[in-house]
Amino acid sequence: MRKSWGLAFFALPTALWGASPASAQSAREAWQAPTLSITRYDEDWSDLADAEKRAHHWTGPFKYIPVADDVWLSTGAELRLRSESLSGNQWGGAPDQTYLWARALPYADLHVGRLRAFVQPMATFAAGVEPASGPTDQSRLDLLQAFAEADLGPITLRGGRQMVSLGTERLIGTRYGPNTPLAFDGARAMVHVGAASVSLLALHPVQAGLRDFDDHTSSTKALWGAYAVLPGWDVYYLAYRNRNARFGGITGHELRHSIGLRSHGAHGRLHWNVEGIAQFGQFAGQSIGAWTLGSEVGLTLPHAMDATMRVNIISGDGKAGDSHLGTFNALFPKGKYFGELSPVGPANIVNLNPRLSAQLSRKVSASLAAMAFWRYSRGDGIYDIPGNLIRAPGLGHSRFVGGGGEATVAWQATAELELSSSFSVFAPGAFLRETGSSRTTTMLGLQANFRF
Repeated sequence: MRKSWGLAFFALPTALWGASPASAQSAREAWQAPTLSITRYDEDWSDLADAEKRAHHWTGPFKYIPVADDVWLSTGAELRLRSESLSGNQWGGAPDQTYLWARALPYADLHVGRLRAFVQPMATFAAGVEPASGPTDQSRLDLLQAFAEADLGPITLRGGRQMVSLGTERLIGTRYGPNTPLAFDGARAMVHVGAASVSLLALHPVQAGLRDFDDHTSSTKALWGAYAVLPGWDVYYLAYRNRNARFGGITGHELRHSIGLRSHGAHGRLHWNVEGIAQFGQFAGQSIGAWTLGSEVGLTLPHAMDATMRVNIISGDGKAGDSHLGTFNALFPKGKYFGELSPVGPANIVNLNPRLSAQLSRKVSASLAAMAFWRYSRGDGIYDIPGNLIRAPGLGHSRFVGGGGEATVAWQATAELELSSSFSVFAPGAFLRETGSSRTTTMLGLQANFRF
């Protein structure tokens, strides 16, 4: 019985390292633990109200603590150490370095009938980051999540500070890969109609600080809209406002609307995830017209292997100063967008990314990937994941930014402890050589993550 619970915990790293949907959705006995999630609040431990079920694993008494009739508490934590060693950092534009990230994310989830209170403090620290640690490296002691929730049957209302993950996190993600996750302050209403659900949201991102308990609600950025999840489809509208946006050397007010459609599913050995987003609005007196099309098509192979091809086309600005902005804004995307290294972000880029993943044994998974990047528009530069311009077009004429590869391996040492490593290399292409430093970048990542 203890062994089976361990396999239930193992489902999360299997999914994260690229296993096929079929392998990640194995049957679960009624007493087994749910798959651990990144946000933690969507785990349902109510089955452990039965004391006999709680006895199957040492974490059981922490996951369901009876308090009174119809009142119970669930607790858990994540302790993560991650080291990254960079050579040729930013293609030679930043110092080579090895730094260490450390974070602790405990949580408590109190259920009182149909009411709920969820609290998750965080401690994130960094050492060795040059020239200095930023808020995503180190926020010290602060509050990651704290919200109240009311279950009204078909409608669930939630207000407070919360992490938000929508779809495959192309626009709204948790920034889980870096050291300090991203949270939002505001309200959500989740409406359930049969097999469909709609999330209505009005949020402000939390701006992390470098001192204890100094994270605060952003006064310049806001997000609102609706995200509908249907069987096999996601449909959404998101509005974003930034009073201090910056594109093409201009700072101004940005109001951007995003309309998205996502198809995902599996049939036989084939699985797919295809998403298109159109953006329009205004920035500093300019009209916005941007878009992206992302596709992921995979095939489940014998011997617990999976081959996937990912293609991303993300628009850029065609011509500076023409009163039209074509650069796509990914808003709040996932932190490791194109892989563990991800030297460029989702703006003005065409990306090709074949990947082969395998479940080598019950506890060991691995993947190999190649990647290549081209500029979508010669009139625009390249950006990092948060959307900052990191290499202006300058005198560069080539579209080819560069390419490389990545190898990852993960070992689920125990039901709670995962040890993983990755090695990534990125060789600059003609555009980077034409516009500045162009050293090959390599990164070795080592990580230990204890979660329950």
